Parts: sequence; C-alpha cells; structure tokens
Amino acid sequence: MCRLCDSTQPGLPCPTRRDVLTGTALSGAVLAASVLLTRGAAAQETALSTLPEGIGAPGRKTLIRGGIVLSVDDAVGNFPVGDVLIENGRILEVAASIEAPDAVVIDASGKVVMPGFIDTHHHQFETALRSQLAHGILINDGRPANATNYYDTVLQKFSMAYRPRDVYINELFGGLAQLDAGVTTVMDVSQIHHSPEHSDAAIEGLRDAGRRGVFGYFEGWGEAARYPDDARRIREQYFASDDQLTTMVMGGEIYLPGYEKAWQIGRELGLPIALHVVGTFGMQPTFDELGAAGWFADDNIFIHMTGMSEAGWNYAADAGAHVSLAVPIEMHMRHGTPPIQTALDRGMGLSLSSDVECTMSADMFTQMRGLITLQRMFANAAALEGKADFPELMQPMDAIRHATIAGAEGLKLGKVTGSLTPGKAADIVLLDAQAINVTPLNNVAGAVVTLMERSNVDTVLVNGQVKKWRGQLIGFDLERLSSELTASRDHIFEQAGFAVDLFSEPG
Repeated sequence: MCRLCDSTQPGLPCPTRRDVLTGTALSGAVLAASVLLTRGAAAQETALSTLPEGIGAPGRKTLIRGGIVLSVDDAVGNFPVGDVLIENGRILEVAASIEAPDAVVIDASGKVVMPGFIDTHHHQFETALRSQLAHGILINDGRPANATNYYDTVLQKFSMAYRPRDVYINELFGGLAQLDAGVTTVMDVSQIHHSPEHSDAAIEGLRDAGRRGVFGYFEGWGEAARYPDDARRIREQYFASDDQLTTMVMGGEIYLPGYEKAWQIGRELGLPIALHVVGTFGMQPTFDELGAAGWFADDNIFIHMTGMSEAGWNYAADAGAHVSLAVPIEMHMRHGTPPIQTALDRGMGLSLSSDVECTMSADMFTQMRGLITLQRMFANAAALEGKADFPELMQPMDAIRHATIAGAEGLKLGKVTGSLTPGKAADIVLLDAQAINVTPLNNVAGAVVTLMERSNVDTVLVNGQVKKWRGQLIGFDLERLSSELTASRDHIFEQAGFAVDLFSEPG
C-alpha cells in the first residue's frame, strides 16, 4: 500500500509527491478536471509568462527595484522608494538606490516591500476542517455553550480518522494557503502523530510547500503512536542539520502524562520546547511548579499563557521564554483574555499565531488587527476611566514587529529571517499599495495593519525563490490539490461519523 495514495490496486503506478504537486499522475475522480485548463491554471500560466527569466538562479542577482521598503530593521531604515538586492537566496543590500546592471529586475513600484510574516503556532493538519468549529470552544469546562469543543471534537474524533495521506495533503495545502497570504515561516504544531508514518507525512507536507517551516513534534494517540521517543529518529532522519529550510521543535505539553520525558528528549536533542499553556485547562499548578524548579529556559515557547499566575509569569520572564499569542482564537474559544499587556510589561518576546483554521482564518492581517485593537481597547478603557497610569497605545509598527522579527527570534531564527537585513535569507513579500482598499497610501505601517488583507499580497519570495507572482501561487497544480483535499475531508468526516452540513447550527 502506498502511504500517499493508499492504493492497493495492482498494475497502477503510485504517484510520487511531485506527481501530487504538479498533477502529472492522475486518478479517475479528478482526471477530467485536471486535463482541462481551468481558470486557476490559466491565471497561473499568465503570471508565469511575466516572470523575469533567471530569478533565483545560482549566482544570478535579483534586484527588487523602486518599492516602498519597510525593512523592520532600525539599522537599515525604511525608504519611500528603495531597492533590495538578492543573490543565492540572501539579501546583499538594502538602499534608496542600488546599481546592479546584471541583475534580474523585479519592478516593485507601488508595492510595500517587507519581510514575510511569521506564524509561530499553526495546526496545519486541520486544513480540511476549515470553519467546522467556528462556533466551538476549547474544552468541555462544565459551563454553558460547551456541547461542541475542540479537544473532544477535533483531537479525539476527527484527528483519529486521519491516514498518513490525509496528513500530507492537509499539511501541504495549509502551507500553500499561508504562502498565498504572505506567511513565509511557520511553526507547525502537528498533534497528529498517531504513527511514525503520520509523522513522516507531516514533515513531507510541510517541506514540500517550499517555505520556511519549523516542525513541531507534538503528541498523537493510539497504539501505533511513538511520541515522544520517535523524536530521535525524526531528528536524525530529517533534521540532522539546523542549516536548512525546515527545522524542528519539541512539543512538551504538561497536560499529558509523562511530559517529563518529552522535555528530557527535547533538551537532549538540542531542540526548543513548545507547549500550550492555558489556565482553563488546569495547567497553572504544574506550570508554576516547573518554573520554581528551574525547568524554564530561553528555548521555551509558551503558547497562549491565558489565566496564569503572576508567579508563573515571573518564572517565564526571568528565564527568557517566548510567548506566542493567537488573539482572535483566544477570545473566540474561551481560552481566557489574551495576556498582551502582561507579556509586554515584562519585556518578553511576543509573536503572533493563527492556531486553528477549523475556527479562524490563518492569515497574519487578522492576527495583527486582533492584537492591536484588543491592546488599545484595554488601554483606552483605562484612560476613559480616568486612571493616571495606563499602558501606551500599541502602534501599527509594533504589530508588524510582532508578526515578523519577534516570531523569528522566538523560533531561534532571528539571524536568518524576520527583517530585510543584509546577510539574512530573502524571505520577502510585496504588498499592493495601489489596490482599491489602500489607495491613496498615506502611512505604510498603518495601511498594512489596518487596511490590507491577503488579496494585497502580490509577490512572495522564500530564500530568494518566487513562490507567488503577481497575485498567483506558482509551481503547483492547485486544482488537483483542491480535489485531493476535498477527498480527504470526505474520508475524515465519514470515518469520524460527521455529515458535511453547510447550514448546521451550533451543537
């Protein structure tokens, strides 16, 4: 049986991962649709026809010319009209004007040129479950409106129906969708490790999307699950080098029995340790005990941190731990109030994450707006109440930093990505500042945070390679992949005992 296609029919060739990406191997259900030149394929071909020849070629320089450069690096500065020079996947120079006569030129006039967004917590394996839990909450906490919750419905029912091939297509499609939205780096929190084959499929799907990825090795369930011990094989097989596009983080959930072993293995392998920390899940006592015992370090990524004690916060801050917030999700799913100000007041690194697409959109425009509006709501409320001491209002540029360089630093990639800094990887997005929802452009950071959305993402480069060009993802048979994802959804729903009901009421 093939792990990617589950085919057991003799005499039929198994599609390779490249076949699945490009659609060169076709199966009956999608044959007719794949042969036809669909509107999506036609748009991709049109975009490709305008792609300058030689972009990303070894030894060939690329000049992004005449853009509105937002570097997110104070030492580099910003330019109302500026250039970015790239070679071999790296940024060589950022300046108002660069002479590079032999370079391939990308005309960036009317575009904001900035570092790609960084999502520090995304459950990509749930892509086929988009919007299915839009009404749900996190756990059954014994309070009203808890008939449908994430832990029981998604992790303990839907996830148990996933085959390795389902994991692969969900991971791949979710990665491409985020590339389309300008997210060039992700930490994929893949709580789908029901077997070593599931783990391999998650890694391959993450890697095949072609963007910078941090593989978060979290838990799985069932007799074939090998978490956390399989981390040693995974590290050796896939992540023996830290100098590659995909790297690894160890999941260390303290609500799971035996979490101590996961932490020990993670530290043994030299991996950052990430975990969800939610007071409503009853984690506060254990978290505080670990902090008091000196378990925390600057390799920890604490996700959510809602409902936690002051002592726990102090332990985390003193250790230099990083905080990843998913503000819209935390408000929507009853995690507790997003602790934005608590982290800021302690000077902690704070990044943004999309969390789960079964409930909310996985783009960073949504996350930035959630962050800045909630922080300002509390600060404004304090001001209106006449309090003498209230937090400074967050500015749009602050939100952009949390969505870029802060995420890179939290994932231990601060020297690699997160800003347009010479020497860093060319992970770059061009945002359309002449689109109808932005024109006329009056403030760059303000427009990016308060006006733009994924339709403004014009061009995306990862490591100097073009992944999206003039509004179109390139290099993938998206119609084929859409069909594969829908087929995966149908299998998952059927096996989990759910019907696809487009107008279902909250349960």
